[in-house]
Amino acid sequence: MPLLLHPHSLRHYPCFHIRKSNSTLGLLQVYDKFLQSQASSFNPRILKRELSVAKAASAQASSIRKSVAKTLEKDVLKALSQIIDPDFGTDIVSCGFVKDLVIDEALGEVSLRLELTTPACPVKDMFEQTANEVVAVLPWVKKVNVTMSAQPAKPIFAGQLPPGLSRISSIVAVSSCKGGVGKSTVAVNLAYTLAGMGARVGIFDADVYGPSLPTMVNPESRILEMDPEKKTIIPTEYLGVKLVSFGFAGQGRAIMRGPMVSGVINQLLTTAEWGELDYLIIDMPPGTGDIQLTLCQVAPLTAAVIVTTPQKLAFIDVAKGVRMFSKLKVPCVAVVENMCHFDADGKRYYPFGKGSGSQVVEQFGIPHLFDLPIRSTLSASGDSGIPEVVSDPLSEVARTFQDLGVCVVQQCAKIRQQVSTAVTYDKYLKAIRVKVPNSDEEFLLHPATVRRNDRSAQSVDEWTGEQKIQFGDVAEDIEPEEIRPMGNYAVSITWPDGFSQIAPYDQLETIERLVDVPPLSPVEV
Repeated sequence: MPLLLHPHSLRHYPCFHIRKSNSTLGLLQVYDKFLQSQASSFNPRILKRELSVAKAASAQASSIRKSVAKTLEKDVLKALSQIIDPDFGTDIVSCGFVKDLVIDEALGEVSLRLELTTPACPVKDMFEQTANEVVAVLPWVKKVNVTMSAQPAKPIFAGQLPPGLSRISSIVAVSSCKGGVGKSTVAVNLAYTLAGMGARVGIFDADVYGPSLPTMVNPESRILEMDPEKKTIIPTEYLGVKLVSFGFAGQGRAIMRGPMVSGVINQLLTTAEWGELDYLIIDMPPGTGDIQLTLCQVAPLTAAVIVTTPQKLAFIDVAKGVRMFSKLKVPCVAVVENMCHFDADGKRYYPFGKGSGSQVVEQFGIPHLFDLPIRSTLSASGDSGIPEVVSDPLSEVARTFQDLGVCVVQQCAKIRQQVSTAVTYDKYLKAIRVKVPNSDEEFLLHPATVRRNDRSAQSVDEWTGEQKIQFGDVAEDIEPEEIRPMGNYAVSITWPDGFSQIAPYDQLETIERLVDVPPLSPVEV
């Protein structure tokens, strides 16, 4: 007796849970053949064999489609790998910038997102244009959709940060160590230049004795407010840039001793609700005393910009500041020489002489130097409450600040990249790989040796210098669970026993290194 099945009854059979697609066309054809055979003699074995053949063909078709999709994806990524990030010196695919890659084979359409390290990336337009061009060249591509985005702001810091600083990517100090050289002018115009490049920016005026920010910008609300529940400070804003200054606290200028000032600065900086920022510009007060050291210790500074003038006296004071940042492992990425020259009667005059900025660059190896002329408009804008780069964005001064902004963005990105990869654990070699920022040397350390060389109070008696941790206390095959950077000077290493070791780069460079590294086994390769 022939087997009769109603089409609706097929839903009870797993092999017929199908969708109408090319991959299941063979199963439908088998079912049609089965219906035709019911009028004659029907053989269940034949149906089973036909179904088996159809399922194999369907699986093969699916495998072919996956292989084709993988090939097309490789084509797109190979094309995109031609784009080199000028800051990192490697292609955007290796940098991990390519996200959400979707390929529609039938329509020949490619969609992708490029996620950059900062929305102020100076080459983002070039990236977008070039990505469209290199993918469109592929013979099977008919349409390309490239969108741009930026990574969320996050600090490179392993320690416990104050809540207000926990979502700031880069903190840049603008310092001179000498008053009257135009440091606040540089800080404010740099901040608004970065904001004009698309970044989320804040300014912290750290000069309590003589705050400049209330004069240089003109926010609608000139008083800082306090959130009564969170006990936090709500920054005021001007043209999209968040502002905090003692001058907005309703106190004017402070008359107080140093320790009190340090406490006020700490409170203003760390309890402010900065939110998510790409750059926080700190307008540093003059000097290299307690206040400056407090700022450097409280805020994990990414980089510093040094402001000077052509006079020899300015260079002497600036040199002190550069040495301070060097000791605190804060890289100085640019020097701005203010009030360099002015033009009159077709000639260029240097009323204060030449060479102070160049001397800083040469003596301390700071990579970039920017000159600012003597301009009445620059001085007037500082008094009017509208920064020069906002009031006249096409001026010579604005172009100089644009170059400075590009430099700061590129250098901060490079520093963050170097710091994030300075110390890593190589699971194959079972060794800690170290490449200190601004050094071309890379070396390997044995994890147990690093753990035994901890110099904290838990491992070494602070009074006697006696080693508390013994050689045998650390297993020879110990491996770190996590390695995270701490600012620009050290890493935090978490070990299986829960111990968190702070390992400064300077200390890692003195530890005995691995020379005879065992080759990788075939399995590891």
